[in-house]
Amino acid sequence: MKFVDEATIKVASGKGGNGCASLRREANLPKGGPDGGDGGKGGDVILRGSGRLMSLYDFRLKRHYTARNGQGGMGRDRYGKAADDLIVDLPVGTLIFEIIEEEDGTVREEFIADLVEDGTEIVICKGGDGGRGNLHFKSSVNRTPRYAEPGFPGEEKQLRLELKILADVGLLGLPSAGKSTFISKVSAARPKIAAYPFTTLVPNLGVIENDDFTRMVIADIPGLIEGASEGRGLGITFLKHVERTRFLVHILAAEDVNRDDPTDGYAMLNQELREYNAEMARKPQIQVINKIDTLSEEELADMKAKVAASGETVHFISALTGEGVDELLDAMWSQLARLDGE
Repeated sequence: MKFVDEATIKVASGKGGNGCASLRREANLPKGGPDGGDGGKGGDVILRGSGRLMSLYDFRLKRHYTARNGQGGMGRDRYGKAADDLIVDLPVGTLIFEIIEEEDGTVREEFIADLVEDGTEIVICKGGDGGRGNLHFKSSVNRTPRYAEPGFPGEEKQLRLELKILADVGLLGLPSAGKSTFISKVSAARPKIAAYPFTTLVPNLGVIENDDFTRMVIADIPGLIEGASEGRGLGITFLKHVERTRFLVHILAAEDVNRDDPTDGYAMLNQELREYNAEMARKPQIQVINKIDTLSEEELADMKAKVAASGETVHFISALTGEGVDELLDAMWSQLARLDGE
């Protein structure tokens, strides 16, 4: 399924059923009086967070969601059936905004909800109440009312949906840093992998589980290059997904590392994070140098020595061969445990 993280839809709840205007006409009850029942309530539209969905793609294909109307009332005091609610499942992490057009023609958005948990529900449009039947209007001065209430209308809203992926870990790095290879090695995710920039055009999610059955969700965030905060490359299209991660694993490819200062390469993307959202730059970060299989033993030893001299903590791995990956995973589990304990 194609990854889509924004969509605009229209939702409408059901109209209430009309009340019934009926008079009892039976041989043994010549003056039976009114017996019209009430109409049934129209269906609500309910938005629900679902962990099974990963994209808003379906909402680009279907843009209108309408609940059923309530059933009309009937004679012999029979009430109309209320309509079933319409439940619309959205990916967990979806932000919901109502698009409101003012009388002067200006358009504004109003934030409604953030579906951050699986199963979270919000009634976005309430169904209309059913109209009252004529049995409610009988009085001492009007023994046989011949009118009933119509059903009340439902609500209609235009919504903008915006998905920001929820994950424990965000993989941060330049194109071809090896993020996709890493996520494919440690999880069941199968991203497209090739030796050219921008292989990854959509966020990939992988899930791993430890011996205690604790799960860790990893998101491979694509498209980040210098100038990403200004929209260069795939830029702000995917920077927003970093906002929902709890900590970052920042990966450099060995061939892109400054041999005189191996930690210098982390500064550029960290600056992009600060310029987009200062809070994102303050997230805990694990630094990694990948593709060490491309280095000679002497080059690797020299790089490790310079990192040690800088006082920084950097994990050296080869996602391709698996070297150092277990140690990196241990560090990620430890970071997750620290965050869970806060």
